[in-house]
Amino acid sequence: MKRYDLVVVGAGPAGSCAAASAARAGMRVALLERERLPRHKTCGGGIPMTIASSIRDLAPGAFVECVVRQMRLTWQFGDPALASIDAPDSDRDVAIWMVRRCVFDLALAERAARLGAELIEGVRVREVVEEPDGVRVRGEASKGAGAWMARAEYVIGSDGANGVVARCAGLRRSRTLAIAMEVEHPHRWGEGRPELSPQVMHLDFGSVPYGYAWAFPKADHLNVGAGVLRPLAGTGQGNAALRDDLRNAITNYMAALGVDFDPSAAEWHAHPLPVWSGRERLHTRSGRILLAGDAAGLVNPLFGDGILHAVRSGEIAGACVAEGAASEYTRRIHDRFARNFDAARRMAGFFYRWTRLCYAHGVKRPGAAHTAALLLAGEAPFPEFAARAMRRFRSALRQDARLGHERP
Repeated sequence: MKRYDLVVVGAGPAGSCAAASAARAGMRVALLERERLPRHKTCGGGIPMTIASSIRDLAPGAFVECVVRQMRLTWQFGDPALASIDAPDSDRDVAIWMVRRCVFDLALAERAARLGAELIEGVRVREVVEEPDGVRVRGEASKGAGAWMARAEYVIGSDGANGVVARCAGLRRSRTLAIAMEVEHPHRWGEGRPELSPQVMHLDFGSVPYGYAWAFPKADHLNVGAGVLRPLAGTGQGNAALRDDLRNAITNYMAALGVDFDPSAAEWHAHPLPVWSGRERLHTRSGRILLAGDAAGLVNPLFGDGILHAVRSGEIAGACVAEGAASEYTRRIHDRFARNFDAARRMAGFFYRWTRLCYAHGVKRPGAAHTAALLLAGEAPFPEFAARAMRRFRSALRQDARLGHERP
């Protein structure tokens, strides 16, 4: 049986950054990935460029396909507004990087390996068991290679919304899951509507209930998707009506963008979104098992983004283990994320109920795109923004009621 100081389950952004952090500190680290890298990962792939501060030793050119500086916003594919992400009077660059997760995740995993982690691909973890002297991990290797067994002082579960580590550890028993669907459609720049550009991301509101649709530029394709951020029971799968709503929104977005698209020939991908549902324990009482990224439910309830939070939670998890401070992990995660996510959750409850009003009185306002980019980057406090926005939206709602307008 192999022995490690730390076994990290899942080589996504959270796992690879946790492995890198611990390996840099001199720990013996195994980074397990059940697929062979590179592998497809369903995700829009938009990341605030402030993520560079966490991965300074990776050249952006190795994984960034487009740099977005404008948002084109629409209501049910009409009533458009084109807004700059950068503020005209600011010298802060808050652009959005567009990546393909197959490329980005591989770059992060290889970075962890360069820093000393042992990257082990093709191992599906089946069981994680705490024992008096550590944690036992049992998995199955691909291609008939048999069982994979290891013992470690610590395990970090970064194996996604439905990960096995949380289940084995008895953590996150009540999850809040939403769902998203997407298509990666080949595209040549210069075709379709004039608004299609590698520097422009598209967001549509009103095309799906309690969510939004998007069209993100990549080097040679468009990532077009739709997500519903309303909490769902169970795994977030199996709702045929919801799947139809998401597929229709994507198909209609393609048409609105002037893109030639055949739904019957497309490869559709759906995945659960483990949105933040409040403070909860994210490590076992012994401190030997910790959860990071999607496995910890660190997806913003308003925007549905999770990559930057995964990277930062992985850094925190790796540092806690390396410092012998695993029992402080949950507190550190809450200190970093809870205040903003709690405010975002309150905001989402109002925004997605009154989306049309919020689009007219908030999303389209001058400077709103810049504010959204700052919030995504973690460079603006969510509670203060949410308080101002809620006052503005409630005032607009009262005004509409006085004028006898139909409620959105």
